[in-house]
Amino acid sequence: MAALWRRRPHFRYEPRLHCTARALSGKYEYDLLVVGGGSGGLACAKEAAQFGNKVAVLDYVDPSPKGTKWGIGGTCVNVGCIPKKLMHHAALLGSALKDAQHYGWSIPQPVTHDWSTMAEVVQNHVKSLNWGHRRQLQDKKVKYFNLKGSFVDAHTIRGLSKAGQETLLTAENIVLATGGRPKYPSNIPGALEHGITSDDLFWLKKSPGKTLLVGASYVSLECAGFLTGLRLDTTVMIRSIPLRGFDQQMAALVTDYMEAHGTRFLKKCSPTKVEKMGNGRVRVVWKYSDSGKEESDEFDTLMWAVGRQPDTKTLNLETAGMKINSATGKIVVDASEATSVPHIYAVGDITEGRPELTPTAIAAGKLLARRLFGQSEELMDYVNVPTTVFTPLEYGCVGLSEEEASGHLGPDNIEVYHAFYKPLEFYVPGRDAAQCYIKMVCSHAQEQRILGLHFIGPNAGEVIQGFALGIKCGATYSQMLKTVGIHPTCAEEVTKLHITKRSGLDATVTGC
Repeated sequence: MAALWRRRPHFRYEPRLHCTARALSGKYEYDLLVVGGGSGGLACAKEAAQFGNKVAVLDYVDPSPKGTKWGIGGTCVNVGCIPKKLMHHAALLGSALKDAQHYGWSIPQPVTHDWSTMAEVVQNHVKSLNWGHRRQLQDKKVKYFNLKGSFVDAHTIRGLSKAGQETLLTAENIVLATGGRPKYPSNIPGALEHGITSDDLFWLKKSPGKTLLVGASYVSLECAGFLTGLRLDTTVMIRSIPLRGFDQQMAALVTDYMEAHGTRFLKKCSPTKVEKMGNGRVRVVWKYSDSGKEESDEFDTLMWAVGRQPDTKTLNLETAGMKINSATGKIVVDASEATSVPHIYAVGDITEGRPELTPTAIAAGKLLARRLFGQSEELMDYVNVPTTVFTPLEYGCVGLSEEEASGHLGPDNIEVYHAFYKPLEFYVPGRDAAQCYIKMVCSHAQEQRILGLHFIGPNAGEVIQGFALGIKCGATYSQMLKTVGIHPTCAEEVTKLHITKRSGLDATVTGC
């Protein structure tokens, strides 16, 4: 799933001895043992195997509290990016049906959506990816164990099968990549018994019906967006601010669009009690933080989206002597992904101070394998990582938010170029474009280096992915102005930004 990352971690990298021969000591069964079969772990294992090493992967998924379970591939494949994007697309198709009528298409009425049909094809695609990962490991001669791993000592992992059978595996190097799982609130009666999380939503056989999503993270807003787009009664409860960590002007525009297109928002309030009703629905009681007033409503489904936690509790990390952040439960690593134990490494969502993003975990895993076995010294660069929130009107960004840039350099030392624009495709059906907005944050120095780019509109991920390369290479505002746009596209509006916030002029794009 998407999350935002901008800051460079302050670690010192000390090159380690590269292991280029198989099990140099001869004491261990494997050169590399990866615990966790998600994106980062699989990438690391497959890359290491290409250097002729003996590699194994342990992966085991504990069912969610509701009993949902899935195969190899991690959060992204099974309960994150992939099913989310497909359901987001399903919702966009519903909007396209409305537009189509304005272009001469005859659409029989009423238009209906069948959740079970969508769920089946999405789940079948996910299962095909599970099979594909298994096949890739086999082709690259990586041994796969469907076992839950935990440390016996610093070089030994105990693998426990579903049936309770134990297998001991030893390795010269160990990589931990077990990812994270959604949190349940521990202080709300009925929260665990009567709520679900994103671990369950994508595997529901039947429509969730009237749904309350608690939390305003990207997970919550993305799910609320496609549920609304599938014409379900959808409510989001926000305790403080939406999309914490993202540019807050952009976050407000995202939620404004969602609210204008049918998603209900309950702001500045928190749930206090959850109970099951005789009619099968869930009654949720909440309290407003400013007035203390209590209200309640009944829902078919309650989904918690109040954060994630690293899946490290059963790893027995203390046995290996590993340092963790006691507040977050995440593993402390240096710039080379090394833990406090020399031959044990960690990548992805379980590592402290790293972005919870699939592409960064994959890249970090590959680079780690190359350093261990391929005589490389290249480190993962976590600066200027692009990401996108797949809400109904998508939000893509790379680099610093306006708040971060202002905080780092001071408000007088940045220049913000911006524009409200209307996609060409919105004109014929008369779609509202009030929240289609672009913002480029630059340094105020003469070269005006681009510090951050933020885009709200159709296909935001595709737009930002292209511009991310230039920003990664240190692009400046003047270079952007020299870039010829492709007409007619939304992305070309980035190359035409010329009005600054400081000027106070109307930033609405006119003409084609």
